[in-house]
Amino acid sequence: MGDVDREGRETILVVDDSEPVLDVVVKILESAHYQVLSASSGAAAIKLASETKQKIHLLLSDVSMPNMSGPDLGEKLKKARPDMQVMLMSAGENGALLVLNHGWAFIQKPFIPVKLIEMVRDVLNSPNLS
Repeated sequence: MGDVDREGRETILVVDDSEPVLDVVVKILESAHYQVLSASSGAAAIKLASETKQKIHLLLSDVSMPNMSGPDLGEKLKKARPDMQVMLMSAGENGALLVLNHGWAFIQKPFIPVKLIEMVRDVLNSPNLS
């Protein structure tokens, strides 16, 4: 069955500087049986990824965060983990524009849980856009 388990056993690194948003996204993904790692900043996410031996299948990051944007974080993490998928989320109006250059998946906040889970599944099952 290859590397992707259809049941949602993949590991997802969620990064958002808003604690309430981070908590909700983690709960949604855990309810779909994903292994979830979470960080509240780009720097914390990089540290966590460097200390994690397991494969991270997907980075799900907020677009605009202090000190390091989601796209910048995605680029940095992809250097060490080129097979990791990237999906970005934003409540801002220009969020999708910042993601277009990369060809990464994007979801507008607020989103309904089932939509997030569907989109995560689609991204995990799609070819990697590096």
